[in-house]
Parts: sequence; structure tokens; C-alpha cells
Amino acid sequence: MSEADSEVNAAQSAQNGAERAPSRGLLLAAVGVVWMVAMLWSARATITGRAEAEMEVTSTAYALPGAISASLVAGAAVALAVLALLTRGARTPGVTVRFIIATGAGLAVGLLGALAIITINTEGWLYAVVGGTIAAAATIGGALAGFRYPRVIAAVCWGAVTVFVVGFVLNVLQDMLLPVFGSGDSAASQTSAASWFSLVQSVLSGLAGGLVGYRVLRRAGRHTQGPDLRWPLYALAGAGPGLLLVVGEGLTRTAGSRVLELAGKVSELELTVQQMLSGSRLNNGLIVLFVGAFTAIIAVGRTLGPAPAEPAESAPGGPPSAPPRPADPDEIERAARAEEAQTVPARQDD
Repeated sequence: MSEADSEVNAAQSAQNGAERAPSRGLLLAAVGVVWMVAMLWSARATITGRAEAEMEVTSTAYALPGAISASLVAGAAVALAVLALLTRGARTPGVTVRFIIATGAGLAVGLLGALAIITINTEGWLYAVVGGTIAAAATIGGALAGFRYPRVIAAVCWGAVTVFVVGFVLNVLQDMLLPVFGSGDSAASQTSAASWFSLVQSVLSGLAGGLVGYRVLRRAGRHTQGPDLRWPLYALAGAGPGLLLVVGEGLTRTAGSRVLELAGKVSELELTVQQMLSGSRLNNGLIVLFVGAFTAIIAVGRTLGPAPAEPAESAPGGPPSAPPRPADPDEIERAARAEEAQTVPARQDD
């Protein structure tokens, strides 16, 4: 494609108010849906496997945050895939149409996910609240996909998947890693080790999410017509996974607050545990957000080299002239004295 054609396409994209969606949205949509289905299936199996009503309530409260995070990513990923299919060829919908389509796709994913929870018990309000929260999360994710730069949202989704994978692997290896952080027989050492483990997990998740978001955004920029994005959008891609965690925690505390309150009424111990988990999730999301943003900024900063120096002017057909040497004050003073010494004898002869 010629440079003129590229400029025309870039101008058309700017006129429409949004760039074309990434062409590889189907793979991301598949990964997001698989993640959401796995979290909902695990939540349903855990809830239905409890014989007592109190255990069902606490299991629902434990499973709610993970299901919300997966629903956010799945809603955004499916919406990106739908937009990618609709923007093939010369068809490029406007900003309002894009937003409506993306929100509708996220809502459809959320309603399907909500059915998996509501059908556990259609008579109680508990699972209706959980299903509505999941539907709201997927709808919000779909609305985010209507953002002007879909490749940024795609990078955020891949970063969120990476954060989940890193957290899952570290949790599997938790028993092996806790002694490294000083876990012993005493309760104080176990608490301290758990705190350090949570901090390291958050930092590593932020690093991985930021790097993956940067790499996905950089690779997408090579295949997308138009100029490369500026560094604030790279920072947004790196901070996006943590931002999704913070949004998910906000939904858990607002839309799913009745579930957490009901779980806290089971016992004083359960109330304390829910409060600790809520604070830990928020801290984890904030750490992932800031670490991911700084990681992406540093990564994109390493690709920025110094401005090229302008070549010195030279005579046509000749070698390039050397740059002028700065004047030396001592040489100027010696030249002035020599000129004065030559002037004085000439005046005496006159």
C-alpha cells in the first residue's frame, strides 16, 4: 500500500472518530469466554456442593469477585470480536453505533452467564443478585470495548488474562513459597509470610500484565494503519488489568453488597474474613494498576531514541565540512597583543 493510501485511511479513521477493531479478536473472545465459563462452573459446583445453607452463602461470597473479573474481560473481548466482524472491508460504524453494538454484545454475554447462577435456585433472591451483578459486569466490559482505540482494550484484556494466570500459578505454589518468606510454626510468622507473599504476587502480576499489554499494543500498532499511539495510551494498557480489578471490587461492594452482608451474618469470624478479603482485593488491584502502568511507561520509553542529528552543510561534490571549533579566549587575547605590538612600531616610524 502506498503512503498516500495510508494517509487517506488514517484521515478516514480520524473522521469517523475511532480506529478499526483488531483483526484477531476471535482468539481473545474465545479465551475470555473460556475463562468466564470456568469461573462460573467452579462457582456453581462449589455452591451446589454445600449441604448447609450457611456454607452456600459463604461459598457464593468467595466466588463472586472472580466471576465478576472474568465477566468484565469476557464482555469486552466478545464485543471487540463483534466489532471486528462488523468493520471488515469498507464498513466503519460511527462512535454511537459502535458503543451501542459493543454494549449489546456485553449484555448478551452477561445474560448468558447470569443464567448459570440464577438456575441454581430460582426462588431465592441471593442468586438473582449474583446473576445481575455478573450481567452488569459483562455489560460494562462490553461498553469499554466501544472505546475509540479498540487495540488498547484488547491489550488490557490480554494483560488481565496474564494477571489471572500469574495469580493462579502462584496460588498453586503457595505452600512451597511461603517458607521462603519466613513462614514457620508461629501464627505471627505465618501472617507475615502471607503478607509478603500477597505483595510479591501483586507486584509480579503488575509486571507481567504491563509487559504483555505493552507487547500486544506494540504488535497491534504494526498491523494497524496510521501512526503509533502515544505513551499515555501505553500506560493505560499497562494499568488496565489493575483498573479492571478495582472496577470488579467496586461492583462486588455495590451490586453484590447484599451477598457480602449475608455472608458476614453467618458468624463474627466470617465477617472479619470478608472485610480482610475485600481490603486485600482492593490493595491488590491498586498495586497491579500502578506497577503495570510504570512497567508499560518504562517499556515504551526504552524504544524512544535520541533525535537524529542534522548533517553539516558542505560544498557540492566535496567532503562534509567539519563542525566549527568553539573560540578559545586565550587565543583571542594572544592575537590582540600581537596585533598591538605590530601597530606600535609603525606609529614610531611615522
